[in-house]
Amino acid sequence: MENAELSGLLEIAVKAAIAGGKEILQVYGQDFAVEYKNDNSPLTLADRSAHDAIMRILEPSGLPVLSEEGKSIDFETRKHWDQFWLVDPLDGTKEFVKRNGEFTVNIALINGNQPVAGVILVPVTGILYFACKTMGALKIALKLSEYKSFDQIIKDSISLPENNGPENLTVVCSRSHMSAETEEYIDQLKQNHHDVDFVSIGSSLKLCLVAEGKAHIYPRFGPTMEWDTAAGHAIALCAGCSVRQTDSGDPVVYNKPDLKNPWFIVSRVK
Repeated sequence: MENAELSGLLEIAVKAAIAGGKEILQVYGQDFAVEYKNDNSPLTLADRSAHDAIMRILEPSGLPVLSEEGKSIDFETRKHWDQFWLVDPLDGTKEFVKRNGEFTVNIALINGNQPVAGVILVPVTGILYFACKTMGALKIALKLSEYKSFDQIIKDSISLPENNGPENLTVVCSRSHMSAETEEYIDQLKQNHHDVDFVSIGSSLKLCLVAEGKAHIYPRFGPTMEWDTAAGHAIALCAGCSVRQTDSGDPVVYNKPDLKNPWFIVSRVK
């Protein structure tokens, strides 16, 4: 993929994430109803409105879109996709329902089976993470109500990681999903390191903390779907981190017949 093409697609993804974030904030500022999917995960008007806004911007790119809110695309169709958008319009719906602000808009560009660009927007704070291999990983705080060109966003952004991480080994884990395996893994780290600190946060922000340099490791020994991780995966890679399966050490890959992720560890060597 040419650099100019990749940059142009990243710009489209940034615009789509901002449009989705604006829709989410409209719902977030009022009383909203919560429905539940078949797996008992919550769904709100914000998920659907964000999905629609994102699709309006991504579809003219001509690339297919796989979104959590439109995920019923058979693998027999998907396996022919060379490039596609992988989208979670509202990652961290439980955090949205709790109103703690720890939810995101996730948009990734997949080439083959790897994420080559990613955008994560935190609607409540306006913090935007975006990355591709030609630019690296970047971060900026935006006011979503104010227009900024993509060139200006790049100019005003800072590169990630911001630093090499805290002095003590710092592990980031889920706000809502803590498994026994994760606790066992943390106990093992404590045996190998004198001091281990722990950070808990929701949604794809866990990958962003490692990419930023605010944490060293994010172990995920629990269920996630491809759209939960792809954007953060791209940002982490472009910030110099690894995202590997726990059993084999191989990179996490995308557009599998089963869209569930294997267990994985995001890490930056301390």
